[in-house]
Amino acid sequence: MESSQRQVAVSSAPASLALEVAALWGEHLDGREVGPEDDFFALGGNSLTGIKIIDQVAQTYGVQLSVRDFYLAQTPVRVAELIEQGRAGT
Repeated sequence: MESSQRQVAVSSAPASLALEVAALWGEHLDGREVGPEDDFFALGGNSLTGIKIIDQVAQTYGVQLSVRDFYLAQTPVRVAELIEQGRAGT
Protein backbone atom coordinates (compact mmCIF):
# COMPACT_ATOMS: atom_id res chain seq x y z
CA MET A 1 0.00 0.00 0.00
CA GLU A 2 2.90 2.37 0.73
CA SER A 3 4.12 2.25 -2.87
CA SER A 4 0.69 3.35 -4.12
CA GLN A 5 0.86 6.34 -1.75
CA ARG A 6 4.26 7.22 -3.20
CA GLN A 7 2.82 7.02 -6.71
CA VAL A 8 0.12 9.50 -5.72
CA ALA A 9 2.76 11.84 -4.30
CA VAL A 10 4.80 11.67 -7.49
CA SER A 11 1.79 12.21 -9.76
CA SER A 12 0.70 15.48 -8.11
CA ALA A 13 3.91 17.19 -9.28
CA PRO A 14 5.68 16.57 -12.57
CA ALA A 15 8.39 13.93 -12.25
CA SER A 16 10.76 16.28 -14.09
CA LEU A 17 10.26 18.93 -11.40
CA ALA A 18 11.01 16.40 -8.64
CA LEU A 19 14.22 15.47 -10.49
CA GLU A 20 15.17 19.15 -10.85
CA VAL A 21 14.68 19.64 -7.11
CA ALA A 22 16.74 16.52 -6.40
CA ALA A 23 19.55 17.87 -8.60
CA LEU A 24 19.36 21.24 -6.82
CA TRP A 25 19.69 19.49 -3.47
CA GLY A 26 22.68 17.55 -4.80
CA GLU A 27 24.42 20.80 -5.71
CA HIS A 28 24.00 22.05 -2.14
CA LEU A 29 24.91 18.70 -0.57
CA ASP A 30 28.48 18.52 -1.90
CA GLY A 31 27.55 17.04 -5.29
CA ARG A 32 25.87 14.05 -3.70
CA GLU A 33 23.51 11.95 -5.82
CA VAL A 34 19.96 12.69 -4.63
CA GLY A 35 16.82 10.77 -5.61
CA PRO A 36 13.26 12.12 -5.59
CA GLU A 37 12.35 10.21 -2.41
CA ASP A 38 15.57 10.87 -0.46
CA ASP A 39 15.26 12.47 2.96
CA PHE A 40 16.97 15.85 3.34
CA PHE A 41 18.21 15.20 6.88
CA ALA A 42 19.33 11.63 6.17
CA LEU A 43 21.52 13.08 3.39
CA GLY A 44 23.23 15.35 5.89
CA GLY A 45 21.14 18.46 5.24
CA ASN A 46 21.13 21.14 7.93
CA SER A 47 19.46 24.49 8.54
CA LEU A 48 22.04 26.52 6.61
CA THR A 49 21.79 24.22 3.59
CA GLY A 50 18.00 24.34 3.82
CA ILE A 51 17.97 28.14 3.75
CA LYS A 52 20.26 28.15 0.69
CA ILE A 53 17.96 25.70 -1.11
CA ILE A 54 14.87 27.73 -0.19
CA ASP A 55 16.55 30.86 -1.63
CA GLN A 56 17.47 28.98 -4.81
CA VAL A 57 13.89 27.71 -5.19
CA ALA A 58 12.60 31.28 -4.87
CA GLN A 59 15.05 32.50 -7.54
CA THR A 60 14.54 29.60 -9.92
CA TYR A 61 10.81 28.90 -9.57
CA GLY A 62 9.44 32.16 -8.16
CA VAL A 63 7.96 30.37 -5.17
CA GLN A 64 8.83 31.33 -1.60
CA LEU A 65 8.75 28.29 0.68
CA SER A 66 8.60 28.67 4.43
CA VAL A 67 11.39 27.05 6.39
CA ARG A 68 8.79 25.02 8.26
CA ASP A 69 7.16 23.71 5.07
CA PHE A 70 10.54 22.84 3.57
CA TYR A 71 11.62 20.87 6.64
CA LEU A 72 8.29 19.07 6.91
CA ALA A 73 8.41 18.13 3.21
CA GLN A 74 11.80 16.40 3.62
CA THR A 75 11.97 14.93 0.08
CA PRO A 76 12.40 16.45 -3.39
CA VAL A 77 9.01 15.02 -4.46
CA ARG A 78 7.23 16.80 -1.64
CA VAL A 79 9.15 20.04 -2.23
CA ALA A 80 8.15 19.79 -5.92
CA GLU A 81 4.52 19.53 -4.76
CA LEU A 82 4.98 22.71 -2.69
CA ILE A 83 6.42 24.47 -5.74
CA GLU A 84 3.44 23.37 -7.83
CA GLN A 85 1.03 24.60 -5.14
CA GLY A 86 2.88 27.91 -4.99
CA ARG A 87 2.71 28.29 -8.76
CA ALA A 88 -1.02 27.56 -8.68
CA GLY A 89 -1.49 30.09 -5.89
CA THR A 90 -2.91 27.56 -3.44
